Amino acid sequence: MTEPQEGPFPAQEQQPPGTTAEMRPRPDHGEDSYVGSGLLTARKALVTGGDSGIGRAVAIAFAREGADVAIGHLPEEQDDADDTLRLVAAAGRKGFSLPIDLTGGVDACRELVQTAVDQLGGLDLLVNNAGFHFTKGDAGTLPGLQPQNVDRVLALNFAAVLWTSQAALPHLDKGSAIINTSSIQAYEPSTQLLDYAATKAAINSITVNLAEQLGPKGIRVNAVAPGPIWTPLQPATRDAAEVEHFGEDSPLGRAGQPAEVAPAFVFLASERTASYVSGTILGVTGGKATF
Repeated sequence: MTEPQEGPFPAQEQQPPGTTAEMRPRPDHGEDSYVGSGLLTARKALVTGGDSGIGRAVAIAFAREGADVAIGHLPEEQDDADDTLRLVAAAGRKGFSLPIDLTGGVDACRELVQTAVDQLGGLDLLVNNAGFHFTKGDAGTLPGLQPQNVDRVLALNFAAVLWTSQAALPHLDKGSAIINTSSIQAYEPSTQLLDYAATKAAINSITVNLAEQLGPKGIRVNAVAPGPIWTPLQPATRDAAEVEHFGEDSPLGRAGQPAEVAPAFVFLASERTASYVSGTILGVTGGKATF
């Protein structure tokens, strides 16, 4: 992994959903550092939000561990998705692009899963990673909430997790795993992230509930709760001044890189490392507690 950014980030803004190419500095997804050890050999994985950020890092790590990977993403994120798939191919694995907006509801989620199953030839691992927030100005506070933003947050961060998991269930057998992306916001909600933090708390509840429901089928369900991670979502949804000091309030004093989060997903996905781990929320927060 490259040396993490220690000082302030350059002030910068993008329009949602944001692109990796415009970020300064570029995030580290483990392109030059992640080395696999066969933990996911011949597994078939679907990663939503897999074009960039944490999703890209997970796709790279899964591929280097031996999995074929389908990545869900917005149509306008195709350039980032293509870059991710080149890295999957370089690892010697099959990769597939699924440009489907999951805020389209249950039909979009079902289409995503069925297309992934058709292309991969099955499904073993589902990573519900796609997410959204918007905090520019007072947009994440009660007075500043806007219906279009709240609707997108709820549809993507909450409803899509349910519908995608439901659509995937008939294809998952004993030994399969679902991994959701939660957040430190589920435990320490920011006043600027009212709606987003609420959906992440809901994801924790969904994770524990599904672990109980699906355990008898031999399907493990867990979540990873990242802290502040340097992804395109940050400059795309925050004011430039806020981006400049992003992550400095963590105990480690800096934002994390996607490459620092992906190994947690690998751990939870692999039966070799986490065969008895289910219903767990694994924090990767830079020092903040997730309990």
